[in-house]
Amino acid sequence: MPAIVVVGSQWGDEGKGKITDFLAQTADVIVRYQGGNNAGHSIAFAGKKFALHSIPSGIFDPSKLSIIANGVVLNPKAVLEELKYLQDNGVDTSGLRISDRAQVLFSFHKIIDGLQEEARGASKIGTTKNGIGPAYVDKFMRSGLRVADLLDKDYLAQRLTAIVEEKNLILTKLYGAEPLDAESLIEEYYGYGQQLKRYVMDTSYQIDKELRKGKKVLFEGAQGVMLDIDHGTYPYVTSSNPVGGGATIGAGVGPSKIQEVLGVCKAYCSRVGEGPFPTEQNNQIGDKIREIAHEYGVTTGRPRRIGWFDAVVMRHAVRVSGLTKLSVNCLDVFSGFETVKICVAYKLRGETIKYYPASLQDLYEAEPIYEELLGWSEDITGVTRLEDLPANALNYLKRLAELTGLEIATFAVGPERDATVVLKDLWEIASSEVIVNA
Repeated sequence: MPAIVVVGSQWGDEGKGKITDFLAQTADVIVRYQGGNNAGHSIAFAGKKFALHSIPSGIFDPSKLSIIANGVVLNPKAVLEELKYLQDNGVDTSGLRISDRAQVLFSFHKIIDGLQEEARGASKIGTTKNGIGPAYVDKFMRSGLRVADLLDKDYLAQRLTAIVEEKNLILTKLYGAEPLDAESLIEEYYGYGQQLKRYVMDTSYQIDKELRKGKKVLFEGAQGVMLDIDHGTYPYVTSSNPVGGGATIGAGVGPSKIQEVLGVCKAYCSRVGEGPFPTEQNNQIGDKIREIAHEYGVTTGRPRRIGWFDAVVMRHAVRVSGLTKLSVNCLDVFSGFETVKICVAYKLRGETIKYYPASLQDLYEAEPIYEELLGWSEDITGVTRLEDLPANALNYLKRLAELTGLEIATFAVGPERDATVVLKDLWEIASSEVIVNA
């Protein structure tokens, strides 16, 4: 029953979708365990590029199960649109499964998200305005609805009528917005439930069943560790737990089921939205990296903020997420750079620190302390073995491993599936750990 969790170890957009897709080729089950359709995965293979937001990356192989688990807030309209997009491009989506316990994201969550963000003014968080935060608020206030509730029209009507009454007070009295019509929402979302019901099931039960059969299960999160609601740059974070431990709660499995936690990072850093970013390069270097790497948000199209690799962030991610191996993407972006930098510590009010502070004020004042390494001029996009890398590119990877304390399992020299170079077979390692622990 080998199980691997794939975690974004920076601020999201590290290429988790590509690595998940790569590992999914030899997995049996792929599980999305948290977040919503505010996150995007870009996956390129067979000459096509696909953008996924809710549906797991394993959907491209119909012999596998692709599961949207209970920790996800599910926008049924968006999922149906994504299914149509995939089906129109010749993808067989019969392997999709949706948790009956997943929280439903309604259209009014998006409306409230936009109004709240507008009201924050200069203190805005940088939300994608997809309603994720308000949907999680309702979940934890125990006033939301779950996917199972969309299948029972009488119960849906009863609950949604009461919810709409409350939301209309917020919309009209607090924001001066138009009220919602409960009847039209009941019909709309019951209709979504009917279209999705063939995919709906108790996914925790199914995952456990697959693990007991010895199947390989791959868990993927959205966003990254530094956007985790507990361990990220709060309040400039997402509303759930992308860390490795989030997989156990968000998918309904015990921590004893997990063998490996793979941290995915870029050879540099990027983030979308507001908040502290100690190594940010708001200059020609940042612009150069952004254009070479096409660093624009999959969901929003917003240009991503760019910075040098931050080992302080990575050590934080290793600790709070229990990372066991590292996957480095976008190494090819640095071809042609005379030098590259890595942040190894911060200077804060005259003191050198190697931990990531909780205080926003400390983070805004922290000055990165850099190591500067020689770059390389060679085009490495055709490299298929570690030993074929230029010496300086190899030195860069070795230094990342030293600073993070992690073995590098893969590195990528391009966006395509076959541009990933494997150094450690994680499924083989995870399987051997299952045997040892049996």
